[in-house]
Amino acid sequence: MAGNEAKILIVDDEAMVRKLLCQRLSREGYQCDEASGAELALEKLKANPADVVILDIKMPGKSGMELLPEIKATYPDTAVMMATALNDINISIQCMKEGAYDYICKPFNLTEVVLSLEGVLDKKRLEREIKEYQQYLEEKVEEQTKEIRKVFLGAIEALAFALEAKDQYTAGHSRRVTEIAVAIGKEMGLSEDCVDDLRWGGLLHDVGKITIDQIIQNKPGKLTPEEYEHIMTHASVGAGIVKPVVNDKVVEMIGHHHDRYDGSGMNQVVARKKIPLGARILAVADSFDAMTSDRPYRTAMSIDEALKEIKRCTGSQFDPGVTAAFLRIPITGIVLVEA
Repeated sequence: MAGNEAKILIVDDEAMVRKLLCQRLSREGYQCDEASGAELALEKLKANPADVVILDIKMPGKSGMELLPEIKATYPDTAVMMATALNDINISIQCMKEGAYDYICKPFNLTEVVLSLEGVLDKKRLEREIKEYQQYLEEKVEEQTKEIRKVFLGAIEALAFALEAKDQYTAGHSRRVTEIAVAIGKEMGLSEDCVDDLRWGGLLHDVGKITIDQIIQNKPGKLTPEEYEHIMTHASVGAGIVKPVVNDKVVEMIGHHHDRYDGSGMNQVVARKKIPLGARILAVADSFDAMTSDRPYRTAMSIDEALKEIKRCTGSQFDPGVTAAFLRIPITGIVLVEA
């Protein structure tokens, strides 16, 4: 990453911690500065705003938790990563709810710090592109919108795939879900426009996961109710991300793709045929690919096992009509294993 021009401000009352982080991140090409406390950090930011602040939660005087909202309010373009001891995880998750982008645990694994920082900068880049696109639309005449939309959707798609590829458990997931969803749509006789909506919905259905804590997402054990609720926010977050550039059908299918057919899903407000058809199709495609892929907490099911599970959950989790169409398609011909 030599040549990286991102500016990083490290705020920690321990001089050795600041030194270690500065040395490692500087070798990666980042421009690093440091501050020993909240007041000095604010002075540094005022003089030279940073792209990312690595902020210690517990410091003498004003704590990192107290400084976080002040940074967010005064420097909205600056991302904040919280640094915490291992027993402070719940506090860190609370900080993320209040606007932090990620957290890293002490004692630091410097390689993991670098990877977390890369992820934060990727998220910032996506937010910046969305903001620039919205500003661009306001300045351009209506006839230019279609081409601009196409280019921007391609940019979101490429970034979503790049982020997905960094995780061995999700690499290629969106492409496979898209293939299955499109095949179901064609089997059900949907129009060309509806199939095209399914294609975009499948490619972008998990884009909201860029805001999900990777430690929770890749947790090898059972999730707590709070962790599960955090992960499930990706559906509504993703719908919000793509809303400026796709039609309402695609927004709705992304927002509802984890709804259960019987209406028993978390915070679910619609059920059965009131769930958008595209979301009901994505639910089957998404679940099948998840079951037939390795996950941190289990190995992949066989195709036969996954098909049995789809049948078992028909009528409760899945729409019977969608399941029937899914079971008619030659699934082994479209489920691709990424190299």
